[in-house]
Amino acid sequence: MREATLEERRHSAAHLMARAVMNVFPDVQVDIGPATDEGFYYDFDLEHRISPEDFPRIEEEIARLIALDEPFVRKTVSRDECAKMLAGQRYKLERLADIPEGEDISTYAVGDYVEMCRGPHVEHSKQVGVVHLTRVAGSYYRGDEHNKMLQRIYGIVAKDEEELKGILERAEEAKRRDHRRLGVELDLFHLDPEDPGQIFWHPNGWIIYVTLQDYMRRKVTADGYMEVNTPAIMPRSLWERSGHWDHYKQNMFVTESEKRVFAVKPMNCPGALEIFNSRTRSYKDLPLRLAEFGHCARNEPSGTLHGIMRVRGFVQDDAHILCTEDQIEAEVARFCRLLMDVYSDFGFDRNVTVKLSTMPADHVGDEKTWAHAEDALAKACAATGLKYEIQPGEGAFYGPKLEFTLIDALGRAWQCGTIQLDYQLPSAERLNAEYIGPDGQKHHPVMLHRAVLGSLERFIGILIEHYAGAFPLWLAPQQVRVLPISGKAADYAEKIRAALEAAGCRVGVDDSPDKLGAKIRAATMAKVPYSVVVGPRDEAAGQISVRSRKDGDLGAMKLEAFIERLNEEKENHK
Repeated sequence: MREATLEERRHSAAHLMARAVMNVFPDVQVDIGPATDEGFYYDFDLEHRISPEDFPRIEEEIARLIALDEPFVRKTVSRDECAKMLAGQRYKLERLADIPEGEDISTYAVGDYVEMCRGPHVEHSKQVGVVHLTRVAGSYYRGDEHNKMLQRIYGIVAKDEEELKGILERAEEAKRRDHRRLGVELDLFHLDPEDPGQIFWHPNGWIIYVTLQDYMRRKVTADGYMEVNTPAIMPRSLWERSGHWDHYKQNMFVTESEKRVFAVKPMNCPGALEIFNSRTRSYKDLPLRLAEFGHCARNEPSGTLHGIMRVRGFVQDDAHILCTEDQIEAEVARFCRLLMDVYSDFGFDRNVTVKLSTMPADHVGDEKTWAHAEDALAKACAATGLKYEIQPGEGAFYGPKLEFTLIDALGRAWQCGTIQLDYQLPSAERLNAEYIGPDGQKHHPVMLHRAVLGSLERFIGILIEHYAGAFPLWLAPQQVRVLPISGKAADYAEKIRAALEAAGCRVGVDDSPDKLGAKIRAATMAKVPYSVVVGPRDEAAGQISVRSRKDGDLGAMKLEAFIERLNEEKENHK
């Protein structure tokens, strides 16, 4: 028997959970239940309000089903056969109706439970391991708030009890690091339920945001990019020509003015080509690298929103490279080096995985062009020494892409960076971008869509959880807090604050009447990298007493030495 993959175990656990819930609650209606990056879930329609108190009963039934060690059997059936198998399950039958007429239907059976599913699954149920249910939440059927709200049960799988213990410990740590909780505790941002998917940045959070944006601006400028800015609202006619209207309009916010239809941009690429097309271009202008911190809006279903990591309004560290076919490999390789350089400054340079996503079923352009584009990306990876795996059918509708996934402090994977190769958008059939070649003739450039961080909002959410809110010095909203031990040191504290601020530090003074111990605890809770304790004796000696969040009490030192330490730490992004 072959070893099952984690995804197969998770997916199979979802089926077993559905079967277990049906055994425990015979009147239940079931919908769907996929594997996720953390585990799996399943959606149920049930009169009984499921709560964590129900979990032991369901887990016991899942364990019984696993112990039976029954095979997962795949069978292709006709629509009528499938309808008989799913009789009585109205959500399943509605899903069945979505499948085109004449198309064969893949099913998986384990014991007496049959599921319409593409798979893959484990061979036998014992391969699933141990199942633990984690939480229950509401979820609208098909993600539409106008439909009935179902009950979604989440779970995880482990090979044995020992692995489960480790997973649960990491889950507790993830709760402690949850960016939504830390965002409130550290006064970084808030989310208003009246304005779902939008972020209200507070001063502390905006400092992080602007610092990150300025950092990326310096990086891309040094790498040969020119920054641009394009309109937030563009006409329907442009989105139709680009192809986004046909492929993406359900996620676009649409408005009207003077009997014309406009859409808030969900992405920046058409705007970049409008700039390219604003004047005659020569092959000598290529490659043309246009960077934009473009604010985008996507009408994501409310059920999919998650803190600042999945929102409706966001800014991408976006850029579009217009180049010739001969320049593709060099430009992709150049981007890969930039991306790895940036990730190293956040400590993410180790264990970055790369995936090459190939042509999806819903694509534009001919297969020969797609094959050529995919080969170009593969060669660029080889040129930079990056290993990659293939993701069949996961490319954008207009071209293949490389996706870069980083690993955080808890070992979780986050797909952030991407570069997509696009022959379609600049073509005569789309936005008709042209340059004059060395032969004096007009040619269409190739367009590379690329981002290092993805959205700034999501990346900040990742950083909050990765650092557990304890940002490195260069990103910390407040880098130094001066703590006068009494009112007698107030003037000296202000003098130190002014000197640190003049040296480029973000610094504050705790001039509250609290005792020193309380001030130190407050600075620790606020996760300030450095606290500077000053009193009359420090003033007399012309020195300061320094406490590091990371290294503890550093003792007394001259202000100049402390500033030198800060500058070195900031320069090295520590």
